[in-house]
Amino acid sequence: MGSIELLDCTLRDGGYVNDWQFGHNNIVNLFERLVSAEVDYIEIGFLDDRRPFDIDRTIMPDSRAVNEIFKGLEKGKSTILGMIDYGTCDISNILPCQESVLDGIRVIFKKHKMHEAIAFCGEIKALGYKVFAQAVSITSYSDDELRELIDLVNELNPFAFSLVDTYGLLHKKQLIHYLRFADEYLNSDIRLGYHAHNNFQLAFANCVELMEQDDIERNLLVDGTLYGMGKSAGNAPLELLAGYMNDNLGKNYHLNQIMEAIDVTILDIYREIPWGYSFKFYVSATHDCHPNYVTYLMNKKKLSMSGINQILSRLEGEKKLLYSQEYVDSLYVEYQQIQCDDTESYKRLENQLKGRNVLLLGPGKTIRSNKNEVDDYIREKNPVIMAINFIPGEYNVEYAFLSNAKRYVQQATRISTEKDVKLIATSNVTRSKGEFDYVFSYSNLLDEEALIVDNPMIMLIRLLDGISVNNIALAGFDGYEKTELPDYANANKDHIYSREKAMQINKDVDESLKRFEIATPIEFITPTLYTYGRK
Repeated sequence: MGSIELLDCTLRDGGYVNDWQFGHNNIVNLFERLVSAEVDYIEIGFLDDRRPFDIDRTIMPDSRAVNEIFKGLEKGKSTILGMIDYGTCDISNILPCQESVLDGIRVIFKKHKMHEAIAFCGEIKALGYKVFAQAVSITSYSDDELRELIDLVNELNPFAFSLVDTYGLLHKKQLIHYLRFADEYLNSDIRLGYHAHNNFQLAFANCVELMEQDDIERNLLVDGTLYGMGKSAGNAPLELLAGYMNDNLGKNYHLNQIMEAIDVTILDIYREIPWGYSFKFYVSATHDCHPNYVTYLMNKKKLSMSGINQILSRLEGEKKLLYSQEYVDSLYVEYQQIQCDDTESYKRLENQLKGRNVLLLGPGKTIRSNKNEVDDYIREKNPVIMAINFIPGEYNVEYAFLSNAKRYVQQATRISTEKDVKLIATSNVTRSKGEFDYVFSYSNLLDEEALIVDNPMIMLIRLLDGISVNNIALAGFDGYEKTELPDYANANKDHIYSREKAMQINKDVDESLKRFEIATPIEFITPTLYTYGRK
């Protein structure tokens, strides 16, 4: 078995958390603690010529900036590294190694840039640096593509080649496959490294698995950061790696120094900007995709997790890890426009409601503050009572209209106990058990010209207008105000609008009703900011 060495990348990968603004005193403290701990390799930041020099940040425009920030500091037994994301730092910004604080440079690159990036690594090597070729998103490589890359790496013959699990997707079996495949074809004198992320809570476990492959004879590197600090779900914690290596591999890393670095500096950052395992990163890992896809869909606030998973399952090929908002938006629209044959639902609902007065209940605060007016209307008109995306306890609701998958999931317990309430759903909502009483095509009820294309009040009014009800009354549809949220317990509190935005939405709702030329008489029986139907 070859040697196994420890590499810390807190000042580089950890910088994604705080935009690399550690502060100069903290930079020096972390560096000196890691040197005192005798960590084998210390990566001190990014070289990125798009960023200006800032003595408080570890993202630096050139190697002169590195020299300025770290001048006078002792390296001890550690090898000092920087990193370049290929294409972000021109070779002209890199001094020869003998004039630099840096002993080596790691170059990260995506699969489609492997040829150009390896050529760039050759230029770095010519300046006298130890070169580390870093294949990001290793899970995007097929065996043939990885073999093509390894052939390029062997021709370069760098100091090290690393497998980078950018989005924390690897499980044990996959990790061992990539590890042994690379070990089989890589030149024997090239170190093989592994950089883990913690989306599946497996970063440390995977590193241990790698270190226990005692039949691999080449030298190995494992990456970690203090307290797992890093982008997305974070990295393998350096303190755990060092402790394991001390206990099982005969190493002698000084854990007191590592813990001092965490206590004095890292925990303060964590309290302000926490990182680590989270639901969002778990979901992205289960679909082998970029976490921004999950963020985008969750921020819609209208999808159940079932819906989000269905959309993510439609991501294809390399697009999974190359985030595109345009692409995921197209999948979202495609999913939401699930077509269904709602002819039968229209016939059955019309048989029940044709010629009847209908009262629609919304979640606005006036449904309580003006309950007397609502009760008077019910006594006088004997309407069919429908609630939209919730079921209020104060009224004998006969129908609930469900157009928002997330709101349906939130209401599932209440809905399941209201056996006498018939459920009308749009086709984008999936029932957890059984079937809805009526299902209507979601896309056919949208207003594509509106600011809120799937406003549930507009959707239901359009539906009822198509089945010849006598009259539509509305209560609890108060309109939008600045920071004014419904005080009803089940109301959706996901959005807060500025005064200007709220007024714009109110106007847009009025225009939507006019645009569809609703034939059925509409009246608001509680106060509202909408003007439609006012005399």
